[in-house]
Amino acid sequence: MTAENNQRAIGVHEPIEGVVYPPLLKLQRYVDEGALTFESLAQGLRESFQENAERVALCGPAGHLTYRELDEVSERFAASLLALGLAPKDRVIFQLANSTELVVGFVACLKAGLIPVSTLAAHREHEIGYLAELSKARLHFVQGDDPKFDDVEFAQRMQAQVGSLQHIVQARGEARGSALSMRALIDTMSLDAARQQLAQIEIDPFQVAVFQLSGGTTGVPKIIPRFNNEYLYNMRAVAQFNGYRSDDCLFMPLPMMHNLNMGCCFGPFLLTGGAITISTDLQPQSLFALFREYLPTWAVVGGPVLEKLRPAIESGQMPVKQLRGVISSTGAPKLRAILGVPAYHIFGMTEGVIMMTRDDQPQEVRDGMVGRPVSPWDEVKLYKIGTEEEILEEGVEGECVFAGPYTIHGYYSAPERNKEAFTSQGYYRSGDLMLFRDIDGQRYYKFCGRTKDVVDRAGEKINCEEVEMVVSRHPSVALTSVVGMPDPIYGERVCAFMIVKAGANVPTVAELGAFLSESGVAKFKWPERIEAMDEFPLTKTGKLSKPLLKQLISEKLAAEKAADVSSSSQPRTQA
Repeated sequence: MTAENNQRAIGVHEPIEGVVYPPLLKLQRYVDEGALTFESLAQGLRESFQENAERVALCGPAGHLTYRELDEVSERFAASLLALGLAPKDRVIFQLANSTELVVGFVACLKAGLIPVSTLAAHREHEIGYLAELSKARLHFVQGDDPKFDDVEFAQRMQAQVGSLQHIVQARGEARGSALSMRALIDTMSLDAARQQLAQIEIDPFQVAVFQLSGGTTGVPKIIPRFNNEYLYNMRAVAQFNGYRSDDCLFMPLPMMHNLNMGCCFGPFLLTGGAITISTDLQPQSLFALFREYLPTWAVVGGPVLEKLRPAIESGQMPVKQLRGVISSTGAPKLRAILGVPAYHIFGMTEGVIMMTRDDQPQEVRDGMVGRPVSPWDEVKLYKIGTEEEILEEGVEGECVFAGPYTIHGYYSAPERNKEAFTSQGYYRSGDLMLFRDIDGQRYYKFCGRTKDVVDRAGEKINCEEVEMVVSRHPSVALTSVVGMPDPIYGERVCAFMIVKAGANVPTVAELGAFLSESGVAKFKWPERIEAMDEFPLTKTGKLSKPLLKQLISEKLAAEKAADVSSSSQPRTQA
């Protein structure tokens, strides 16, 4: 233990009500063994910013910022937020698309000790209202120039509904309504004044740094507290596992407030001094231009992004040979074949463990498994479903449970959920089915499916129960059951089976979407197919059988595809 560690007490100084903090004995162990330090996330970032001051930090259509510029502008914005009357531990709702302003705002909050709440630009009243109320957020940070959605007007409505919301800050465009301009706040704060003010802020390394969100497996998303020193360790562990370097450039166009991007991509890059490309939209021409101009060395892509870029890749117009690695949740062999560069699998969740493949692992692991945990302190076990009986045999499926220095010990203000989310020994129950194989003295894991009722649409975990609750309020719907249907691009899409009321018409996908929009549900959660039924299939015990519904829609899609192939292969007659 270092002299600094000896001088400081382990554990949080001023607990936040509703936050479940790690037990002191566990913290002591991780500190003693060197996993956790007494650094805040802001401190780790500042050290990197100083070391890489003249390197490019952020780049894209809006221009670029060096690490020195990012450091200075985030200092000024951090101090200006404190000057509004905000104080360390206050919560800030982030509702922005990927942008330079998002990163500046995120870093500024960390420096000021404010806690970002990692909502998405696509979230609406259903999610934002609930999360702002639950977190007691004091500031709503919005984009301001979305041509399809007036987020300032929306934020003002949220402010009227959520008593704690006192401020709205608009990141881009001319300030409207009661919103404050981010640019104006920065311009009115000098760098010297900002540094004097921030020098008075002491950030507890054991305190919450970020409120992340769960994938939403039980109703609306749960809030996951990520602490300063453990989130810092999470990011450093990923950077070390993948070998990120200061001369690397990242292409990751998915939402930056997602834990995948924050904890495994742009966060680790900020700590290692690499350049981060920022795309403000997902149009193929925008992504292609970004790739061609900045020649990224690491790319994190899912099926939808890959499909957008496929024409440019297959035509040879896409510069890919400089890539040192491509990361995806599935399909690494396909990516290697298409791109001709190394491709790796990743598995993880905001609640904790991250597993990845890399070049020093056997081919069978890199092709069909998710590798091994990035941290030697990650503890992973497989249990028989619904028990705490550990599976010790290779090749046997079980529920993955885990613990470690960056695994949570409880959701924020969710005591009932916490009772069922952890084992008696404190391991987090992931709800994911896995098996393991031991090869050459190393244990590797394979993802086999889920025990929880979610749809995985291009990495977005959509809670079926949440969608069902809103769909069931439609005036035509008597009963509904939502499942994931297979999709070659998105992995899964949302399908709503329903029984309508007597005399009612089955709503179309567009009509149901309009209803969900009025109900404030984010668009990516809307069903993209509706199947009307007279009755639902039941299990032998009389319960609705979702596996049978999933089988039914899978078989129907396969039959439709076969029919399309058959019809397209028929010879055409001449008129």
